[in-house]
Amino acid sequence: MAMDGYRGFLGLLVSALLVGFLSVLFTLIWVLHYREGLGWDGTALEFNWHPVLVVTGFVFIQGIAIIVYRLPWTWKCSKLLMKSIHAGLHAVAAILAIISLVAVFDFHNAKNIPNMYSLHSWVGLTVVILYILQLLLGVSIFLLPWAPLSLRALVMPIHVYSGLLIFGTVIATVLMGVTEKLFFALNSSGYSTSPPEGVFTNTLGLLIVVFGALIFWIVTRPQWQRPKEPNSIFLQPNGGAQEGVEGSAINFGNVDKSDSELNNEAAARKRNFIVDEAGQRSTM
Repeated sequence: MAMDGYRGFLGLLVSALLVGFLSVLFTLIWVLHYREGLGWDGTALEFNWHPVLVVTGFVFIQGIAIIVYRLPWTWKCSKLLMKSIHAGLHAVAAILAIISLVAVFDFHNAKNIPNMYSLHSWVGLTVVILYILQLLLGVSIFLLPWAPLSLRALVMPIHVYSGLLIFGTVIATVLMGVTEKLFFALNSSGYSTSPPEGVFTNTLGLLIVVFGALIFWIVTRPQWQRPKEPNSIFLQPNGGAQEGVEGSAINFGNVDKSDSELNNEAAARKRNFIVDEAGQRSTM
C-alpha cells in the first residue's frame, strides 16, 4: 500500500537516523576524547558509561521503537511481529538505561558522593521507573493474548500519550544531565568561557533536541500511520467502531473464518430462512 507523502517521510526518516547516529557518535567522542575514556572500576571512567548508554538506548533506540510502526516496508508484516519488534526495542532501551544507573550509583558510592540530590537524578530515576512500567503494561495488555478488546481500546490512548510524554521527559533529563556534568567538569577552566568541550557538548545537546523533534513529527502525522488490516477490528470503550487509530487494531489471525466469510454465511442463512418460510406458507 502506497504512503501519502512518501518522499517527505523518507527524508525525515533519513534525517532522524542521521541525527540520532551523530548524537551517539558525539557522546562517544565526548567521553573518549574529553573525559578520558570508559571503564568499570568505580572511577570517573565508569561514570562515563552513563551518558553513552542513555543516549544510545534511552534516546536513540527508544526513538526508533516509537516510529517502527510508521515504516511502510513493514506494513506487510503481521501486527504480532511488529508488536514484538516494538516491545523488543523498548526492552533493549530499558536494559541500557538500568545499566547506566548502576554505573552512576557505583561511581557515587565509590567516591562517597551523595545520591539522588539533584533535579536531574529525581526526574531521571522517575522516568526510568515509568518507562519500565509502561513496557510491562504494554506487553501484558497488547502483546500477550489474554487482555480483552475493550481493555485494549481503553488503554491505547493512554499508552500512546504516556509513551510520547516519557520520550520527551527523557530528552529533557538528558539535557539537564549534560549541563550538570559540564558545570562539574569545567569548574577550573570555566564553562562560561565557552571552552572546546563546552561548545562540543552543547552541540550534542542540540542534536538530541533535533532528533526528538523529528521523531515527534514523524509519529504525529496521521497520513503516515500504519493502515488498518482487513481482518482487524477497531474498538472504542463504548463498544463502537473506530478507524485510523494506530496500534489499536486487534488482529484475529487465529480465527478460522474472516469477517467477510461470516457475513456471507449470515446472509445465506437468512435467505434459507426466507425460502423455508415461503415454502411453509405455500404448503399451508
